[in-house]
Amino acid sequence: MKVAIRDLSGADQGHLEVDFPVIENGKGTQAVHDVVTAYMAAQRSGTACTKTRGEVAGSGRKPWRQKGTGRARVGSIRSPVWRGGGVVFGPRPRDFRKKIAKSTRQLALRKALSERLTGADICLVEELRLEAPKTRDLVRIFGDMGLDGWILLVCDQIDPTLALAARNLPQVDLVTGLEINTYQILRYDRLVFTRDGFEQLQQRLRKSANEVPTS
Repeated sequence: MKVAIRDLSGADQGHLEVDFPVIENGKGTQAVHDVVTAYMAAQRSGTACTKTRGEVAGSGRKPWRQKGTGRARVGSIRSPVWRGGGVVFGPRPRDFRKKIAKSTRQLALRKALSERLTGADICLVEELRLEAPKTRDLVRIFGDMGLDGWILLVCDQIDPTLALAARNLPQVDLVTGLEINTYQILRYDRLVFTRDGFEQLQQRLRKSANEVPTS
């Protein structure tokens, strides 16, 4: 499989051969589902917390005597039945992270990238540099290349000038080839790789190709 290389004006600059094993058909679909589910679960803070009857403020004194008042018996004002009392089976702080095998994560990454390559959603440029950290210059480049929607820029290293220009665009994000994950590959409408950034990702995939099952 080949990926077209374009310059910042949108003109063709040749092709780059993809040299990692591309996954076709339905192989790896379950791995992608598991990894994305685990990623989204890990984003949850898990800080929701309610107080039990042993934690709410209040005296331990019995409000009134057990018998003879005509009222229902009660032992504490911190009872869950009372207003201001404790909560029964309420949420407690917890960790939502799920454990995913390394081989499953690597398989999911290859599967997700293979799908985006097949769908022609990946754009490859020789390099992506700006003279000054100006957002309008980056927007102009996107317009010249015919890119719109949510865009993920993938470089071999974060350029401070490019990062400053992209941070004002809420629909644009910037990562390196070593950092990109399965969720990001699927989340964005278009993926814009620099040649070095794509090669960096390919090295990750080539390294894991012999370790990851193909089904």
